[in-house]
Amino acid sequence: MTANRPPAAPPPAPPHRSGPPGRPGTPPHRAEASSYRVGRARAVLRVVAMVACLPYIGLKVAWMAGSRLGIPEGSALLDGGALLRAANGVTVLMDGAVIVLALLLTRPWGKRVPAWLLVLPMWVASGLLLPIMTAFPVQLAVRLLGGGGGRPVGEGNSEPFLDPWVFGVVYGGFIVQGLALGVLFAWYARERWGRLWQGRLRDLPVGPTTPALRATAVAAASAALFPGVTHLLWVSGSTAGLHAGRAADRTSDFYVMEAVNLLFVVVTAVGVLLLAFRRSGRLSLRLPLVLAWAGSAEMACWGGWLSVAGLIGAGEAADRPTTATVLTYAVQMLAGALVVTLGAYFFAERSAASALPTTAADPTAAAPVS
Repeated sequence: MTANRPPAAPPPAPPHRSGPPGRPGTPPHRAEASSYRVGRARAVLRVVAMVACLPYIGLKVAWMAGSRLGIPEGSALLDGGALLRAANGVTVLMDGAVIVLALLLTRPWGKRVPAWLLVLPMWVASGLLLPIMTAFPVQLAVRLLGGGGGRPVGEGNSEPFLDPWVFGVVYGGFIVQGLALGVLFAWYARERWGRLWQGRLRDLPVGPTTPALRATAVAAASAALFPGVTHLLWVSGSTAGLHAGRAADRTSDFYVMEAVNLLFVVVTAVGVLLLAFRRSGRLSLRLPLVLAWAGSAEMACWGGWLSVAGLIGAGEAADRPTTATVLTYAVQMLAGALVVTLGAYFFAERSAASALPTTAADPTAAAPVS
């Protein structure tokens, strides 16, 4: 009798899941959002980065509204006019971009942003914040040790520029922004692109574009020689290429800043040459990438910032940047741009190689990060 029993119906198919865990049948982007969780550390760093922007933005908005808070008598800021107000508006937007980056690095929609739309602003932010994060604490330490009554980074006129407390508040906020954004970006990049910098230098394959990448690295390192020599002359006490006002106003702060500029030139050259020629044994791939990132960002972005600031702040002929100064910053920006271009091609190749099916079976290939 049991032989005539109709066959049992097959069990129902499990609900389709696509993307990260979420509700059954949830579209990929919604499943990603529902499974995305921000830890307490990231949430705290996000708030810290955003709050650290308020002093700078508040001061700039007050100055645009006509306030003289923190501006002493005789300061060049009192004669800036419409050009200075426009520059203040641009810098408010630049610092406001830090708030956007902090949200992007800690919200679900940040994982769907195109890579260039995140990496490029982070590279620019690194280039503008790293010199201050490096130089300002050293300047304070030099003063505490009796190294002279210098002025903070950016002040080069004999007339008072800003009240001393302004630099402490603003640059302190910049340092906090840089630290918070740096940690958030490191976590974000490890989760999204961590497979691209796993391994050691010696394991990098030689591809068809390797000769071109090496030629670009040599060109970038060669271009860095000119600004490197110039910063070395200035930090050693030479006034070659400095306008009369700047040469007369050199303080301990000036020498610290030039030493930092020289440091980043060296860091750039070392990072890009290590990455191109890969003759360092068991050295981790992360180190030259970090060096190239930090160095190229400082050279290109800080050099550009100083160029613009020098042209805007130029009053009398004696205070205008000399041809040597303009050329130094121009070549510095060119070298930084070459390095970041090389990095873009390097990561494009790594990303394409990791997407090939054969790389999954290669024991030296980086495994995707879940």
